[in-house]
Amino acid sequence: MIPMAIQWVRSLIFMIVIYAWMLILGIVFAPYALFAKQGASQACRTYARSTMWLARWIVGIRCEVRGTAPTAEVVVGAKHQSFLDIIMIFSAIPHGKFIMKRELLWTPIIGLYARRLGCIAVNRGKKGAAVAKMVKDVAKEFTEPGQLVIYPQGTRVAPGAHKPYKVGTAVLYEGLGFPCVPVATNAGVFWPRTGIMRKPGLAIVDFLDPIEPGVQRDEFLRRLEDAIETRSDALMREVGFDPDEVH
Repeated sequence: MIPMAIQWVRSLIFMIVIYAWMLILGIVFAPYALFAKQGASQACRTYARSTMWLARWIVGIRCEVRGTAPTAEVVVGAKHQSFLDIIMIFSAIPHGKFIMKRELLWTPIIGLYARRLGCIAVNRGKKGAAVAKMVKDVAKEFTEPGQLVIYPQGTRVAPGAHKPYKVGTAVLYEGLGFPCVPVATNAGVFWPRTGIMRKPGLAIVDFLDPIEPGVQRDEFLRRLEDAIETRSDALMREVGFDPDEVH
């Protein structure tokens, strides 16, 4: 009981520190970010890497990126369990842009930097219109090279839980004509969607073999889901979490 209480206190300190650090970095880099996208990228990369360092030393979460992170123009279809997998993916790719819910654009600090990075906001309440607008907005943003990160399930999903894969990733894959790189993770085992408690262990993000352009939509979605879910389950089992026990 005492070690768990200590870990909870460490987790609380960690959360206070990383959000205070986000505010400090956001303010310090704001003038640079407003006039140069490079400033926004540098600020976010600094935050991502320092947060992973703090996670290791305050709460005992070690971060490991496996596979080959893409550097060319691709769609990155990623498993999303935690805020941690976001920062791990962003730290590994050179020009990451995220598909994100529109409400985040109005969040202090986060909204400013998301806009400057070229992230694409979508209205999740209007599904058909949202997908059509997303493709148009993405085509506009890809006047500059980058890696477009989208979460095929549309939201964070707890380790071991099932949520269907949505069509948006396939529409982007078809419309842009880029390869799609699936990404698996077990980050939610240690940094859950809700609550303060952070558990020590090895958080992994794994870049898998790309799906080349030209695959038919249903087959693409099947291959994407199979790759991500199979590998994510394996990563969770590697650290002692059995996803089958949740089903």
